[in-house]
Amino acid sequence: MVHQVLYRALVSTKWLAETVRAGRLGPGLRVLDASWYSPGTREARKEYLERHVPGASFFDIEECKDKSSPYEMMLPSEAVFADYVGRLGISNDTHVVVYDGDQLGSFYAPRVWWMFRVFGHRTVSVLNGGFRNWLKEGHPVTSEPSRPEPAVFKATLDRSLLKTYEQVLENLQSKRFQLVDSRSQGRYLGTEPEPDAVGLDPGHIRGSTNMPFMDFLTEDGLEKSPEMLRAMFEDKKVDLAKPLIATCRKGVTACHIALAAYLCGKPDVAIYDGSWSEWFRRAPPETRVSQWNDRKA
Repeated sequence: MVHQVLYRALVSTKWLAETVRAGRLGPGLRVLDASWYSPGTREARKEYLERHVPGASFFDIEECKDKSSPYEMMLPSEAVFADYVGRLGISNDTHVVVYDGDQLGSFYAPRVWWMFRVFGHRTVSVLNGGFRNWLKEGHPVTSEPSRPEPAVFKATLDRSLLKTYEQVLENLQSKRFQLVDSRSQGRYLGTEPEPDAVGLDPGHIRGSTNMPFMDFLTEDGLEKSPEMLRAMFEDKKVDLAKPLIATCRKGVTACHIALAAYLCGKPDVAIYDGSWSEWFRRAPPETRVSQWNDRKA
């Protein structure tokens, strides 16, 4: 395991509320609402405009992605990311705090946390408990959109935190990395459909282990303690001293695995960005494991 001083991956609602109250938001500290919801359920930008943490900007993950990719949420280029976050007032010296409004307490925020890290930005944290707990605890909200002064951000892709289809395919032979899938057990096994998906059967990459991301959170929507997280990895026989790739459907909830491992002192989990969305469409059939066709038979 890498022994280094890690930047705090989580900040509390109490800390952020005190920081907002003291007027410390600005070029040195920016807050982002990174909410995203399935089409036809909730409208993330509309909810942001109605109420958000004072001073927070809306991070639109649909805008900050590779729009030319046939897959769902692939990383944008360095230039696109740098321009996008620079327009949100974020420089390389900014501490970024990310939250979302999901009822689980956290859903998309760890993806944006990882995006900053994969583009070389160390000082980024997730709001522990998310907007759900911010509201529950009675902290202030506003409908006033933030208008941060644009800043210059230089993005440098850290390829060690990112895995491609070809690298994961090669890993099936070399087995240099452990592979962990963060989707629900039913989607991993292929007994439940992939939600809102056309032409995408459920199932998993051969040799991967299942650790549903919801299990990393308490019923109150907070991240479980490092001790509890370590025990979960041990229970699944995932060795945090060895290399690890996280996957899911589109590279979003896989970032919960990266965050959980980071909280256990392991900052080097790589994300397979294309995840099952890409694997199902490109990989040889014998590398895809699913009970879906058995179920339909």
